[in-house]
Amino acid sequence: MLELLFILPMLAGLLALLLPGKIGQGVLVVTALLHLQLGVMAWFGGLPTYADNYFHPSAPGLLVLLVTSFVFLAISLYSLGYCQGAKIEKESIFNGCMLLFLSTMSMVALADHPIVLWIAIEATTLVSAPLIFLQRSREALEATWKYVLICSVGIALALLGCFFITLSVNIAEIAVPLSFTSLNEVADQLDPLWLKVGFIFVLIGFGTKMGLAPMHTWLPDAHSQAPSPASALLSGALLNCAFLGIYKVHTLMYLAGLGSFSSQLLIGFGLLSMLVAGIFIMKQPDYKRMLAYSSIENMGVIAFGVGIGGFALYGAVLHMVHHSLIKSSLFLSAGNILHSFGTKAAEGVGNLAGVLPRTFVPFFAGFIGISGLPPFGIFISELFILFGALQGGYYLQAAIYVGCLLLVVAGAARIFTDISFAGNGGPPLHRDSLLQVIPPNLLLLASIILCVWIPEMLHQTIINAISVLGGTIHG
Repeated sequence: MLELLFILPMLAGLLALLLPGKIGQGVLVVTALLHLQLGVMAWFGGLPTYADNYFHPSAPGLLVLLVTSFVFLAISLYSLGYCQGAKIEKESIFNGCMLLFLSTMSMVALADHPIVLWIAIEATTLVSAPLIFLQRSREALEATWKYVLICSVGIALALLGCFFITLSVNIAEIAVPLSFTSLNEVADQLDPLWLKVGFIFVLIGFGTKMGLAPMHTWLPDAHSQAPSPASALLSGALLNCAFLGIYKVHTLMYLAGLGSFSSQLLIGFGLLSMLVAGIFIMKQPDYKRMLAYSSIENMGVIAFGVGIGGFALYGAVLHMVHHSLIKSSLFLSAGNILHSFGTKAAEGVGNLAGVLPRTFVPFFAGFIGISGLPPFGIFISELFILFGALQGGYYLQAAIYVGCLLLVVAGAARIFTDISFAGNGGPPLHRDSLLQVIPPNLLLLASIILCVWIPEMLHQTIINAISVLGGTIHG
């Protein structure tokens, strides 16, 4: 049944909390493989659901689920080498919380009830917080408290938004199940005032978890302090789950005839996020924090593309997929660098191409990919968003969009080139293993393949996800 997609990793996570670290790692990998298999079965419609009003395999949800499952499998394989090399204490907590994290994110992807969606997103905060505190340093404690406090306040606002959406149903006096599928069918009958208020609260609330500026302040600290596998999962999967919550309510707004209202808000928050990230990346001394700010920028790109709609909407959904693959790869490569040099300061690392060539390849290739250069998929997605903005007459917004992209690339290029080619750092303390190198390369390879060839089923899933919002791939 469909619910196995979150029940299986939940039970496995609880079991892993009780098992020794080595056995728990095996449970982590086996569960990741089974989860991906179940995800593919759900994609092909082979898993029935036994709670129709609460869980439904929607096209955008299935897309987020598949990306999350694939990324998690790569991260779980990487963790086999990382945990051994980095000598992580409390491996049972790491293994258990990673699996529980997968469980809650899977529940988000499948949730069709607004309150169930809210519960699942709140649960992602609770089960991922121990991962951020795993190093048990003062900085990790501060980052964990900031993460829990800011995200919980944001999620509380999102709960108010869900209540206002419910109120719009009650005022309209419509007898309909409280699920996104049912609400979409009667969207034009809902009260527009409370829908607008609900969307504002949902955007601010879930936008906090998504990392949109100015609600982003938890993200750089949390992503930089968490172990690299957890950082990869935070950026490559969790942010998509928060975006999915906003996307579902934006869909409801569009069907209610209020799409222009929600679109303008998304465009504004998207451009602001890109600008803020670009400014902070320019003088960022910590390469993991730099990657975290890059995630904020890319969430802004996605919000901007969704707000523009039409041609750009296809690019935004495509961007979500490729950002997950490339950013997860970069955080895994950053984990190798941190393990080898013992510092997150960019000035403490140097000549990566010479001393750690196996890590240099995915690290610098990831920079090329995240910068929007071919042959990686972000090159295509960002072009789609730009063309969509120009096609829709958003000329000023398109100019700001391009300017922010250039600002981010300019700031990141200095850090990536210094780490890769400058001779500032000392000799590495440890060497990277094959298990630490293969997964990030695998993620980058997936982005390259999807750049030149998208399987018909995946293409159709994206089309199904955007068609309800009027998205298109035709010029």
